[in-house]
Amino acid sequence: MSKKENRFKGYGIATQAIHTGTDYDAETGAVRRPLHMANSYKLPDDLSQVNYSSTDLLMYSRNGNANQHWLEEKIAALHGADDAIVLASGVGALHALFWTLLKSGDRVVYPKVSYMAVYRMFHELFNRKFGVETVMVDMTDLDAVRKAVTPGTRLVHIETPDNPTVGVTDIAAVAEIAHKNGALLSVDNTFASPLNQKPLELGADFVVEALTKFINGHGDAQGGAIISNDLETMDRIRYEAQVNVGAVISPFNAWQIFRGSVTFPLRMRQINASSQQIAEWLEQRENVTFVSYPGLPSNPGHELAKRQMRGGFGGVISFGVATDDKTVERFCAALKVVTFAVSLGHDESLIFPQPSYDERIDLYPEQFRKGFIRFSVGLEEPEDIIADLDQALRAVGL
Repeated sequence: MSKKENRFKGYGIATQAIHTGTDYDAETGAVRRPLHMANSYKLPDDLSQVNYSSTDLLMYSRNGNANQHWLEEKIAALHGADDAIVLASGVGALHALFWTLLKSGDRVVYPKVSYMAVYRMFHELFNRKFGVETVMVDMTDLDAVRKAVTPGTRLVHIETPDNPTVGVTDIAAVAEIAHKNGALLSVDNTFASPLNQKPLELGADFVVEALTKFINGHGDAQGGAIISNDLETMDRIRYEAQVNVGAVISPFNAWQIFRGSVTFPLRMRQINASSQQIAEWLEQRENVTFVSYPGLPSNPGHELAKRQMRGGFGGVISFGVATDDKTVERFCAALKVVTFAVSLGHDESLIFPQPSYDERIDLYPEQFRKGFIRFSVGLEEPEDIIADLDQALRAVGL
């Protein structure tokens, strides 16, 4: 698929977020891209050269839609990349990437601590259904990575910061290990966002973003993106996973995320600042057993995060409290400003307990196995968030 030149290449990320992918509407002159809720588009009079499984021509929404394409321009620009593919969800993007790159007999190395869907895909689905060899490793331990990534490994996949412990992995070092062994490196950048971290600049081959989270930022649309400079493989992903598997994003969701992404840099800067303030408060709070946030000097990944996270340290804090699962649930339910719900990256703060009976709990570092909470900081006043956390802790006797 031919790509439009980014007229705003070289400008700052806030300028790119506003202007890339935006243009006057040809029919009305409106200064906003319209929402095109069409399933089908007019075909050319001569059909002899039309490939009905390609994405080169707007003809059917599963092959791509106008709102999707405009959003793809913007997401590629935010990462300083040559191309982006926008799909129906972050998991849809992960699956599309893995589905296209992997075949039976391939070897994948992936994190012990990862998003649940990645764990499911590799721990259960790709190995059992397709005979892909899947190997879990602590990605924060480079010696362990070196041992796991053997010659012939097809793909190394990492998250940094990871979900849900917010551990930090050295992207450049893992990229070097992967490439030395002939493997590709994919990075889930959702917790960091392109404001704070650009994995392609650190040696990654592919980046995945759950657009549902910080880039959309309003908790009202789902989408995911694959970002890369490998145009040949990106075209394969479009053909194999978008058109012929069908995880395409709807025009409405693409339009919603396009709108939300305009304010993404502004929102992310505020979230970075608030998260740092709240993490520092939590670290001093009685009955808080640990705080995992890359911006804290006490964090094991702090120095690495300072090198590879240029804009800030993100909006997710993991912390623990000295109590049992039921009391953690009561604490979350007692919050008045913070919302007790799954997901992250919304305008509102979200909190979610990670129970001690989680099937993956033994994969986490020891301190995360009791009273563990994942907290996504929103756009409320940080002082109000802190006061709310404090009152809820006191309400349950902590």
